[in-house]
Amino acid sequence: MKNSNTADRASRASDPILQHQPFLEIRDLSARFTSHLGELDALKYVTFSLQRGEFVCLIGPSGCGKSTLLRIVAGLLAPSTGEVRLRGKLQTQPSNKVGLVFQDPTLLPWRTVHKNVALPLELAGKPAATIQERVSELLGLVGLSDFEDEYPANLSGGMAQRAAIARALAQDPEALLLDEPFGALDALTREVMSAELLRIWERTKRTVLMVTHSVEEAALLSDRVVVLSARPGRVIDIIPVPLSRPRSPRLLSTERLQATAQRLRDALGCDNGVCADLQECGSVQLAA
Repeated sequence: MKNSNTADRASRASDPILQHQPFLEIRDLSARFTSHLGELDALKYVTFSLQRGEFVCLIGPSGCGKSTLLRIVAGLLAPSTGEVRLRGKLQTQPSNKVGLVFQDPTLLPWRTVHKNVALPLELAGKPAATIQERVSELLGLVGLSDFEDEYPANLSGGMAQRAAIARALAQDPEALLLDEPFGALDALTREVMSAELLRIWERTKRTVLMVTHSVEEAALLSDRVVVLSARPGRVIDIIPVPLSRPRSPRLLSTERLQATAQRLRDALGCDNGVCADLQECGSVQLAA
C-alpha cells in the first residue's frame, strides 16, 4: 500500500500537463446565503491558486467566509458564482481527492482510534488487509500507534486532532483542507501541534489549505498567506513567507518570522485598529 501510494504521487508530479497549471484553483468564487434575516454575501469573487505540495494559510476577520470557502473547496457547499478546479478538473461534490479536518475532531465516540481512522476505507470497501496496513502506517505517522485501541473520550485535545488528521489522510487525498484545527487547544498544545503538522507535511508533501486565526501560526506554517477582507470576504493580499524549510516553533521568536507576522497584521489593518479585537493579531503562544 505504501509503495503504491508513493508511486502514484510520483506519477502525478511527473505529469507535464500538471506542471504548467495550478494544482488547486479557486476562481471568481462568491457565496450568498438566504435566511429569515434576508440575504448575506459571505464571499465575493475570491480568486487564488495553489501549486502542488504548497502549504497556504487563509486569514481574515471573523465572519469573512473562511470556513465557507473551505466547505466549497471540499464540495460540501455550492458557490453562488465561480468554480473550484483540482488538477484542472471541476470540483462540485465531495471526493476522496480532498480531505477536510474541522476545528472539532468529530471522532465517533463508540469507535476506537483505529476504527475511526479506518472508517473512510471501510466505507470505500477496501479489503481488511489493506485497511490494517494503511491505518497502521497513518497512526505511526501521527504518533498514535500506542493508542489505536483507545476511545476518543480518553484522548487529549491534541491526540484527538492528530487522529482526525490521520482519518483525513486515510484515502491518500491530493489536497488537505484544515479549518482552524488547533483553535480549541491550549497555547502549549497548539505549539506542539504546529510542530507535528510541519513534520507530517514534510513527510507527505500534501497540498494544504489551512484556516487560522493567528498571524504567527500562518507565518510559521505557510509558503504563502492569503488575506481576506471583512465580509463579504475578498482577497486583499497574498503574502509570501521568505523562510527556508524545514521549520520549527523555535522560529516564532525570530525577527524574520516576526517581520512576516507584522506584514500580515498590516494587511489586515491591525495597526489602524480595524481588527484590534480579533485573534489574528495575537501570537501562537497567547492564542486560546
